[in-house]
Amino acid sequence: MSKKMLDLTRRAFLTRTSLALAAPAIIPASALGRDGHVAPSEKIILGGIGLGSRGTADLRAMLQESDVQFVAICDPNRSRREAIKKIVDDRYGNTDCALYRDIREFLALRTDTDAVLIATGDR
Repeated sequence: MSKKMLDLTRRAFLTRTSLALAAPAIIPASALGRDGHVAPSEKIILGGIGLGSRGTADLRAMLQESDVQFVAICDPNRSRREAIKKIVDDRYGNTDCALYRDIREFLALRTDTDAVLIATGDR
């Protein structure tokens, strides 16, 4: 046995053990999906490509779900990109929704997305 093991008193052992057992208690309930929160591991990180009027309606419905987090919009049309960003930012109360014009850039950079909403026109 090492010298450290021999010097460990019963009181020191119990103190260290109780601290180790109490450590999980400091994890916030929101991280565990309690108190009405969705655990981060249960959230769907969503991006959008080419959301016109139909896509906007779909997005509005998805934003009502607590387990969906919309993070980025990709559309070559600037006014549509900015309109979607405004909807998303207003919903979350921040300015975190990212804008992309080029789909190649969007797909290369947004490796954090779990799903992509694509709602292109019928023409």
